[in-house]
Amino acid sequence: MLAFADWRRIALTLLLAWVAARLCVWLNTPVPWMIGPLLITSLVSLAGGRVASWVPLRNTGQWVIGAALGLYFTPEVGRLVAGLWWAIALAIGWALLLGVGFGAWLRRVHVGRIDGLVGAQLGSTTFFAGAIGAASEMTLISERHGARTDLVAAAHSLRLLLVTLTIPFALQAWGVHGLDLGVTGAQTVQPLGLAALAAATLAGVAVMLRLDRANPWFIGSLVVAMVLTLSGQTWSALPDWLTAAAQLVIGVSLGVRFTPAFLHTAPRWLISVALATGFMMAVSAVFGWGMARLTGLHLATLVLGTAPGGIAEMAITAKVLQLGVPVVTAFQVCRLVAVLVLVEPLYRWRIRATKN
Repeated sequence: MLAFADWRRIALTLLLAWVAARLCVWLNTPVPWMIGPLLITSLVSLAGGRVASWVPLRNTGQWVIGAALGLYFTPEVGRLVAGLWWAIALAIGWALLLGVGFGAWLRRVHVGRIDGLVGAQLGSTTFFAGAIGAASEMTLISERHGARTDLVAAAHSLRLLLVTLTIPFALQAWGVHGLDLGVTGAQTVQPLGLAALAAATLAGVAVMLRLDRANPWFIGSLVVAMVLTLSGQTWSALPDWLTAAAQLVIGVSLGVRFTPAFLHTAPRWLISVALATGFMMAVSAVFGWGMARLTGLHLATLVLGTAPGGIAEMAITAKVLQLGVPVVTAFQVCRLVAVLVLVEPLYRWRIRATKN
């Protein structure tokens, strides 16, 4: 049970985030309802301010965004995405290669430079810090292999922050928007349909929680909404204010990770992660360009689909800027699932190969 002081911190954080979002709307920044809250909460938190994110709100935001993205998967779009299976497979291979290369570079740079981080612990820490996967899952997996979880978590948090802030502004400066191949199956908000959609997607979330899957609130909601839309069911659209609120709480949940203690987490480590993230964004853009030439899709869509960011953040950017939401979502979701399934066996294979 939260104390009154905790409720007050949460309420004040949300108010601060709302003001920042409104300011970003006024300034015409990209993805204002996520970037505004993310920036203000991270800055206040780094300065020692007592901002807070409430987990149930974050989960609700992921649930809403998952449903909103699933509504884009009309039968026509579904056929298009299914035809891109080979491109998605290439993108998965690219993400795994990029993560292994990132981890190897971190290991080379930090050999003997962080007190106590040597041998097997150095190897596991750098490997899982480099993997292009969900921060929480990579941290938990790395813990099983004796890694420094604080460094792994810091690397993923900083990577997500930099990608989430850089790519939307780059796309806005480029001037691309409105490239979606279609619109959501449902065009209007229907109260009864919205209630049915909420119940169905919550059932999907419950199944994912029962199965102990990664990102259950997002993936469970996305899968159910996607299946419904693919089958031609158009129960209801989602209100704009609801998706804006979901972006806000997701932005807050990212921003509160950056505490004053974060800045004291091996500064050289953070600098190397920042440099590597910039490099990965650049080479991923080149890879996206190659994929765009092969698939005939717009470069902006493939940049988001192959970017080393998080599913929700990249998909939200695609939704707000209308840059091929279904394709971006499919690429990012498939990559996450593949990385979560393959990264641990890949690490074990690497250990065996090193010993031989």
